[in-house]
Amino acid sequence: MGANFMLDRYDRQILEVLQDNGRLSNQELADRIGLSPSPCLRRVRALEEAGYILGYRALVDARKLGLSLMALIHISMDRHTPERFENFEQQVSALPQVLECLLITGQDADYQLKVIVEDMEAYQDLLLKRITRIEGVSGVHSSFVMRKVVDKTALPIPE
Repeated sequence: MGANFMLDRYDRQILEVLQDNGRLSNQELADRIGLSPSPCLRRVRALEEAGYILGYRALVDARKLGLSLMALIHISMDRHTPERFENFEQQVSALPQVLECLLITGQDADYQLKVIVEDMEAYQDLLLKRITRIEGVSGVHSSFVMRKVVDKTALPIPE
């Protein structure tokens, strides 16, 4: 599967089914998409090798771990230099509470972080002792998630 490889209907079905349940056996996957096990396994391996499938993960219930406060944090940087941005990105990548870090445009902020912590005290600790101490952070605006309305991990597979 090179750069010019076009996904066919079986490849798209494999990606859709595995996004829903990555623990299916090859036999179960083959049955669901209407292929025999050997070609199904070859296709899955080819999709992995080509980088379409990046890995397999378990989805864990945050509340059962005591993680009940999710926040979105907009971060402004004092200078827009590659070194500043690289340092910031390295620092936030090391924080286990940061679920997502996006470099954004169209806002007064440079980054949006999605973080999860136990409670407001843990959030204050993360914000004041870790995030705002990263060199170059000049502004922070927090929004707290009241409820998840849509919570997907599966990507739409284009035709």
